[in-house]
Amino acid sequence: MPDTAQAGPLAGITVVALEQAVSAPMCTRTLADFGARVIKIENPDGGDFARYYDDVVEGQAAHFVWVNRGKESVTLDLKTPAGVSILHRLLDRAEVLVSNLAPGATDRLGLAPADLAERHPDLIAVSIDGFGSGGPLSHKRAYDLLVQAESGVCAVTGYPDAPAKPGPPMADVITGQYAALSILASLCGRQRRGSDAGATIAVSLFDTMADVMGYHLTYARHSGIDMQPLGMSSAAVAPYGAYRTADGQTVVIGTTNDREWQRLARDIIDRPDLADDEGLRTNPDRCKRRDLLDEAIGSWCTRHDLARIQELADAAGIGNSRYNLPSEVIAHPQLSARDRWRSIDTPSGPIPSLLPPAIVDGFDPPMGAVPGLGEHTDAVLSEIGCGGAEIAELRAAGAIGPAYRQPAERAC
Repeated sequence: MPDTAQAGPLAGITVVALEQAVSAPMCTRTLADFGARVIKIENPDGGDFARYYDDVVEGQAAHFVWVNRGKESVTLDLKTPAGVSILHRLLDRAEVLVSNLAPGATDRLGLAPADLAERHPDLIAVSIDGFGSGGPLSHKRAYDLLVQAESGVCAVTGYPDAPAKPGPPMADVITGQYAALSILASLCGRQRRGSDAGATIAVSLFDTMADVMGYHLTYARHSGIDMQPLGMSSAAVAPYGAYRTADGQTVVIGTTNDREWQRLARDIIDRPDLADDEGLRTNPDRCKRRDLLDEAIGSWCTRHDLARIQELADAAGIGNSRYNLPSEVIAHPQLSARDRWRSIDTPSGPIPSLLPPAIVDGFDPPMGAVPGLGEHTDAVLSEIGCGGAEIAELRAAGAIGPAYRQPAERAC
């Protein structure tokens, strides 16, 4: 077990992960952040392909270091009987299996729900896929953009003539978190029942994003209208948007009810005529005349600096924020003042990493290292009873990868 591991809410829980890319790694990173031990199984021939999306983090990929801290990497060639045998020995000691392999891959490995229920009856087995089973798209590969397009997310993002994918991989991230939540619920249920009964859990990216689209789908079903994307605004409320300021910044101002609208119109932009307009009294009315409101607020904002706008908005109890670039968020005072950055180790040296969002009183997240490919293979296999000779035989047969070597620049 990594030295950085420490007791936490999930201490003593072992998770085996057959994972690639973002969705399942986000699930297991969440579990690791709460103290679970995560053993990441990787193909000896390159491992998780997200390791190679780019090389901007001291030669490592930004995606990979983001969602793989606190894990142990074990190389296994699951196309070999010996590799599959080792996997089952690991599952004998694990509480949870998480996978997001291509459609049909777990079945071909003998890891279908029925197989696992027979061989590992106490295991909580979670599979993440693209479209769920039993539908016309169930056979398809699914990546974040594909699912966001299929589920309608791209149609309500961007502008009417320029649909867009939300920048972060929302389908992957939210599905991973739903999977983690399902695991926690299963573990909690086992504890309450006083049993170690296994569970089979399936979470699909498409179902997740259809749920996230709940407002838009509900509106379309009952109105017959497809809501149009509004850029940096909201189809649900008005006024709510981004406006340029006199000092070249962008302020985002939002109202969520009629009282806030009245304060915005009277106390901030000094437009009592708009506040008194019966055609703007309710939110549905204001949504119909969004252009009028945006012009009035935008015109006022161009005459004032960002700091003054935010000062007035805060005093009036109106929600507001500053539009920031990612490079500006890195140095955001809200993160630095609350000490939200930590240093984690990687094969190429330490890097900054944000603490997980949940703050649990009395628990410091382990913030374990990002593993090198196969870094923990020998140690983990030794734990399940593989002696040096057996490990050498497995390596010679190609069932596991080469012995791990620390990168040259770190070895000294």
